Amino acid sequence: MGQNRVMSRLRAPFRPSARLLAALPRAALLAAALTFGSAQAQESLSAALEHFVRTHTQGLPGKVSYRITPLDPRTQTAACSAFEPFLPNGARLWGKSTVGVRCLGPSSWTIYVPVHVSVAGSYYVTARPLTAGHLLGADDIAARTGDLTALPGSIVTDPAQAIGKTVRNGVGGGQALRSDTLQAPWAVQQGQSVKLVSSGAGFTATSEGKALNNAAAGQVAQVRTASGQTISGIARSGGIVEVNY
Repeated sequence: MGQNRVMSRLRAPFRPSARLLAALPRAALLAAALTFGSAQAQESLSAALEHFVRTHTQGLPGKVSYRITPLDPRTQTAACSAFEPFLPNGARLWGKSTVGVRCLGPSSWTIYVPVHVSVAGSYYVTARPLTAGHLLGADDIAARTGDLTALPGSIVTDPAQAIGKTVRNGVGGGQALRSDTLQAPWAVQQGQSVKLVSSGAGFTATSEGKALNNAAAGQVAQVRTASGQTISGIARSGGIVEVNY
């Protein structure tokens, strides 16, 4: 009977009495409370970061994956009930990035967390060696897949960005195509007879002239009229230069 009572007491969960708690050093109790509060704060902060990165990487051109650097458990931050993640000025979630987090209250502090974003997608390379001035067709380019964040920002990711344009310099086969190395075909060429279309409030007039420079569609073209006047306008396909007043 006495042995059963002893075993029952041994199996019962330990519940510290008020007297025992009062006997514990105050510093130990404070440390325990801070540890619990810090763990909760880090969990909420991690959730806020996760939501921010996931939301702001939607719509990127490919399959997105990201890695948020885990917070150092030793990071000391005062208690916070609301977090505001943000991108530092000039930063974007592409490749190696940094996300800032502000505490909105009751404390006021800011930390910065490294984030790495990868975007697996298609880009285009030359299918064969090309000479300068070559007009690109569908057979001149080939699709490849890879991490777009590790490639130049001007990489061609859509065939429409390349087909119909010319390469400014000779390139070897298998070279990544960049939009800043391609030239749109001339809509207007120097010495060409062009049609001037002038328009303004309540009127439209057409006349003839001669182009003084080469210009792709959307670029500025200078035209000398039959009277010898030089007029600037916007080049359009088909040898047209638009002048707005």
